[in-house]
Amino acid sequence: MKTKSHKKDKINVITLGCSKNLVDSEVLVSQLKYNDYEVSHQSEEATKDDSNIIIINTCGFIDRAKEESINTILTYADKKQKGEIDKLFVTGCLSQRYKDDLEEEIPAVDAFFGTLEMPALLEKLNADYKHDLIGERVLATPMHYAYLKISEGCNRTCSFCAIPLMRGKHISRTIESLVEETKSLARQGVKEIMLIAQELTYYGLDIYKSRELPKLLKALNEVDGIEWIRLHYAYPSKFPIEIIESIKENDKVCNYLDIPLQHISDPILKAMKRQITKGETIDLIKQIRNILPEIALRTTMLVGFPGETEEDFKELCDFVKEMEFERLGVFMYSHEENTIAHDFEDDVPGEIKEERAAILMEIQQEISTKKNDEKIGKTFKVLIDRKEGGFFVGRTEFDSPEVDNEVLIDAKKHFCRVGDFVEATIDDATDFDLYASL
Repeated sequence: MKTKSHKKDKINVITLGCSKNLVDSEVLVSQLKYNDYEVSHQSEEATKDDSNIIIINTCGFIDRAKEESINTILTYADKKQKGEIDKLFVTGCLSQRYKDDLEEEIPAVDAFFGTLEMPALLEKLNADYKHDLIGERVLATPMHYAYLKISEGCNRTCSFCAIPLMRGKHISRTIESLVEETKSLARQGVKEIMLIAQELTYYGLDIYKSRELPKLLKALNEVDGIEWIRLHYAYPSKFPIEIIESIKENDKVCNYLDIPLQHISDPILKAMKRQITKGETIDLIKQIRNILPEIALRTTMLVGFPGETEEDFKELCDFVKEMEFERLGVFMYSHEENTIAHDFEDDVPGEIKEERAAILMEIQQEISTKKNDEKIGKTFKVLIDRKEGGFFVGRTEFDSPEVDNEVLIDAKKHFCRVGDFVEATIDDATDFDLYASL
């Protein structure tokens, strides 16, 4: 007869998907720690762990993300059935979207929770949801930078996007709560905050009845200890140009904007329900650059949308060549249930989607190489993120962690401290890396 162990429970929170999920997990870990749980926060690639309770925070954005989430759940469901772990809980976007199906297909999971059900998850663990901890997080990022989620959900109706199904309607946080959280992060040693939301430009509309991102930026700019503020995910339609003026006026706000455009062909933009035309998009990009010529624009494009012809794709390629975005990523269209586009025929074959994505990234690689070569001999303020191999690895204000270019400084010749800012002169460049000396 097996004797029940009285060993104290240890929880491992595994996070999949985007930075918004990461923030949710950081809050969850903080809540669990304040309930006296021993808890670790690891990615799914983490090394061997001795936790007996696993919480998986899933992503349900596109097919590949869903597949990764399901495979991770199945791996730990198998561990539970073998007696290697005691409890398995699943939360996040995939769980929000497919809860009923998942409960039926993977009964080994003890409970599934949606994106806004953290109090219920804590209750399942006999833990109290502590409202006085709102804004408190145990960071999973390096201590010198953190993500700041300024709102939840999205009111846009893009035909390809399932995010509103998983995250609900747009809900802004108050300026006061965001300033307090930023002050808390600064006390922990954070020097850079990245503002994230499904849609930054909507910030404040629900609670202040007007778009208030500029007012928020002004307030955050005054927080001592924070040196860089970075903006992610701004919608181009009816873009409030005062945001660019605000970037210009507030010295801590990086000359950087992540503005996903998705496409440029008018028929595709219309089918995507992006509420903007090709002409309006080009005018917006030119207006932004006229106001702030030094700004780095990051965008993402979506290839293989239903009905995308060779002519549409060529138009997209020509646009990318003409605009020369500083940073660009590419997604392949994923046919998502319950979205408007799911009623369309997914008529672009997978191999064509892959081919178009590769072509677009080749174009961007050439643009990136050209722009990096232009930086040789110039000096930039660089934030050191880590030491890797023989290099200290950092970023300029024009680069966000994990997705953008990096600055490599030879550790045999120079010493840097992780989390410090340094002045670095660019000596050499490749397509996505800069080599520098202090």
